Amino acid sequence: MIKEMLQSRGLKDRKMLLEQKQKVLFVCNHNSARSQMAEMLLNHLAGDRFTAMSAGLEPRDLNPLAVAVMREIGLDMSSNVPKSIVSLYKRGESFRYQIMLCDEEGSQCCPTYPGIIRQYTWCLDNPANAEGTDEDKLQAFRKVRDAIRLRIDEWIETA
Repeated sequence: MIKEMLQSRGLKDRKMLLEQKQKVLFVCNHNSARSQMAEMLLNHLAGDRFTAMSAGLEPRDLNPLAVAVMREIGLDMSSNVPKSIVSLYKRGESFRYQIMLCDEEGSQCCPTYPGIIRQYTWCLDNPANAEGTDEDKLQAFRKVRDAIRLRIDEWIETA
């Protein structure tokens, strides 16, 4: 009887573990645009399976153009607060996946968060570096937002 109870409990524990949302950490340099957009998109597209958070190495204020292009697709990230990867660690946050969003030059600078099971690097231009008119800059943010969306759609299928 005790053996059956333990076996039954083990099956329930495994089932609960499988039913839990998997935590994903998106990291970029400043947590002001790319990682914030990725966090919001994953939570919107697959919030039933994943809990996404984002952080930066040197957090800065949210980029208003990132907020604007997310609002264009019906997602409001204006109240998001940029976070430091160190602050998440100090709070005891844990994650299964880490996805680094950086340009080619920065692809080697992101540290791996402790306890990560799988790490990915998505090289994407930093739209904050875009030059030109206001419309040119907005277009750069749209391009990165859409690229992140495509990457997330593909990633969800394999995670």
